[in-house]
This record gives sequence, C-alpha cells and structure tokens, in this order.
Amino acid sequence: MESLSGILAFVQTAEHLSFVAAGRRLGISASAVGKSVAKLENDLGVRLFHRTTRRVSLTEEGAAFHERCRRILDDLRDAEAMLSDRAGTPRGRLRVGLPTIGYRFLMPVIPAFQRRYPDIELDLDFNDRIVDPVEAGLDVVIRSGPLADSSLMSRRLGSFRFVICAAPSYLAACGTPLTPGDLAGHDCLRFRFPTSGKLQTWQFAREVEADPFQGAPTLTCNNMEALLGAALAGLGIAHMPDFLARDGLNNGGLQTILDGFTGEPGQFSALWPSSRHLTPRLRVFVDHLCETLF
Repeated sequence: MESLSGILAFVQTAEHLSFVAAGRRLGISASAVGKSVAKLENDLGVRLFHRTTRRVSLTEEGAAFHERCRRILDDLRDAEAMLSDRAGTPRGRLRVGLPTIGYRFLMPVIPAFQRRYPDIELDLDFNDRIVDPVEAGLDVVIRSGPLADSSLMSRRLGSFRFVICAAPSYLAACGTPLTPGDLAGHDCLRFRFPTSGKLQTWQFAREVEADPFQGAPTLTCNNMEALLGAALAGLGIAHMPDFLARDGLNNGGLQTILDGFTGEPGQFSALWPSSRHLTPRLRVFVDHLCETLF
C-alpha cells in the first residue's frame, strides 16, 4: 500500500464506529475518512464495514482485520517510543483500562501527570468487564484483587479499605448495628458484579462469618455509583471502597459503622502484557500512579 492513511482511517472508524468521530481524531473531514476506507476496501477486495444511514458496524472480515491493524500500529508506536526514550521525552498515546469506579481515584492525579508529560495522550477506557489487554488493545489495565493472570507483568499501586456505611437519617430511623449479625435485621444495599452476576461478599475480619445476611437484600444494583446514591438517599446500609464513600463521609452524608469488624484492605495493581516493550510513556505513568494514588 502507498501509505498508512487508509489503515489509520479504518482503525479510527472501527474504534469509534463513526466516520465523523474518526475524522475528528485524525483532523480531517468525515468524507475524507470515508474515501480512505473505501479505497482500502477496494485495494483489499473485502468489505470492512456495514453501512446504513444511521450507523457503521464492522463485518466479520473487518473485525479480524482491525485486530491485526491495531497490533501493527502498537508496534509502530513502540518503535516511536524507543526513539523518544533516547531523546528523553516520553510521548504518544497511552490506552488505560480501569473499572468504572476508577475515575474516583484516578482523575484527581491526572492533571499533575499531564502537566509533567504534556506529550502523552491518555485514552481512558472505563469498563467493569475483565478484558485481555492485548485483545482489547490496551497498554495497561488497573485491577483490584488477586492477580491470577501470570502472562501479565504487574506492579502494585496501593491499598484501600472497604467501609460499611449508611446515611445518618437511616441509622436514626432504624438503629445502628453493633455486630455483623445485626445486619440481618436491616435494609442492606448489595452490589452485583456485572461480569459474573454474583453478589459482592462483604469483607469482615476473619473471625466473623463472611456473609451474615438472611433473606433477600433490600436493593441490588450492578453499579457502585448507584449504590452510593442509594446509601446517601437513606435507603439502607452499604459496603463500598473508602475512596467512593470519602466525600459522603467528609460532608456528613454518610456515617461508617462496624469499623472494628471490617476485613483486610483491598489492593489495586497495574498490569500490562509481558510480551510488550515497557514504553517510556507506560513507565512514567505507572511510576506516577505509585507515587500519588492512595
């Protein structure tokens, strides 16, 4: 092929499923993106997208081609990063995957990072699915809990703890549990993991029964922000990370209970493919998180 322009236009369109959005990222018109993709399809003799007046979607061949193209562009970015490393200036696009709730702890430390490394473009993917960073085209993912995937390199970022909390209005109306066993008589707000559909186990000290609930929970949701909103509204008692509850605890909207019974702290880690070169932009990003989070 004469140039990479067609592949770049294709990859951006595939990632955004929009010629307009792809053009915005590339700094060209949607029409120019469409022409580049059409020429690429003509050169390949394969249709890469299904097109309607309302949407664009990948064909089976387009999805397979997108995966290969993304890896090729990753290699090119790595080669560029090696040169920028020699020049001493980390630069380029860094794609980061993290749980939806991650914005609570990540966004406060991003401004300082961008001031320090203005040539690094951060592309943040907030998603509660557990994904393979290679297949998802991510440079690094941030996860909590045990690190089961031995094919990934990792670095611990810091710890957090879970708190059990409720609005003062709820506790005034329904009373304050003094032991985990007392929770069976209260309205408990439960989190359901969107990936597995299982209810989250509330973490208590080892000598306490792991999940002392009886009957159905008062409210269940698969979004931690919704769980926080329900607790603030006085709908019941919730179990959540301290960084999620922090604002509510500081302004009096929430109050912790059973503090002496809470279990071991949780842990966040950064993980990246062991087969990939540790680019300068990735190294300084992980270093920054280790220095500033938690």
